[in-house]
Amino acid sequence: MSENCLFCGIVAGTIPSQQVASNDRAIAFMDISPATRGHLLVIPRAHSTDLRECAPEDLTAATLLAQSLISRVIERLDADGANLLSCIGADAWQSVFHTHLHVIPRYKDDPLELPWHPTPGDLDAIASTAAELR
Repeated sequence: MSENCLFCGIVAGTIPSQQVASNDRAIAFMDISPATRGHLLVIPRAHSTDLRECAPEDLTAATLLAQSLISRVIERLDADGANLLSCIGADAWQSVFHTHLHVIPRYKDDPLELPWHPTPGDLDAIASTAAELR
């Protein structure tokens, strides 16, 4: 655990989140600046800066959790597909330096283009979507 890491705070429960799924090595929660409806973050519980540092067991657990959530967002949110994205380094859009995978539901008419520029989302709408995905 890293003392100043936002995601470590979420793992510890000291920073609130809309958690939707977990396993013994990873958790998934709603992104508060969603690119599309249902945008999730999947993180290992153990701190690592990015995929290059992540322990294989933690990466496997996070990837398997992300895989299950891709099916969930397509089925429950009627998404047409999904992007699985990992940003490694500030120049590749990484803004929180704790390994994480973005699960981004895609819809035929969504306006998302990469790189997207995160803006805060509606917290009530995010909580409602989290309930649909739990």
